[in-house]
Amino acid sequence: MIKESTLDANAATYRNVVAAGDYWMHVVKRGETLRIVDLEGNQAADTLFFNADAPHERYSASDTIREQGNVFITAGTTLLSDLCRPMLTVTADTVGRHDTLGGACATESNTVRYALEKKSMHACRDSYLLAVAENEHFGLTKRDIGHNINFFMNVPVTADGGLTFADGLSAPGKYVELRAEMNTIVLISNCPQLNNPCNAYNPTPIEVLIWTEGA
Repeated sequence: MIKESTLDANAATYRNVVAAGDYWMHVVKRGETLRIVDLEGNQAADTLFFNADAPHERYSASDTIREQGNVFITAGTTLLSDLCRPMLTVTADTVGRHDTLGGACATESNTVRYALEKKSMHACRDSYLLAVAENEHFGLTKRDIGHNINFFMNVPVTADGGLTFADGLSAPGKYVELRAEMNTIVLISNCPQLNNPCNAYNPTPIEVLIWTEGA
């Protein structure tokens, strides 16, 4: 579902551009709104969510899909944790839908999907591992890397229940906004994938903005 935001980017209390292949890790406090912007179009932002006050609680794709009765993420979706508690609500979305089934790319999946010689190429799981290693104060390890959302990624479901990768639905300047329902650690891998045609084999930057409640 397409829904425009009412928030003014100039009023954001935080803004940062994340280069292609980099990660971004930040606590979004309860009541704050996070916007992720696809600056140049069809770039995948692979995103993990954790309860900042108890990081063992994390985003659950299966609980979110079951409770909303939809395999895609869009405006109005409430992201649920593995304790079935609301973590964030999608308040605006100018793309229409986002994937939470395809998972994040890894060196292992690169070899399965593409070729054995692709194993050495940078993948989102590498970015996640680097993020938790460089931010030990969050209390996360590689064991905590689980379900993610691939914002701006188009992964249609086939009639027989399979997944396919298709040209992206996004475009330059498209965005998704989420209101935090709890203090949430947000970890984004701005996907470095060079093998998937969805981004024209050209990873590009994203921008993240945060509005403080009442600002």
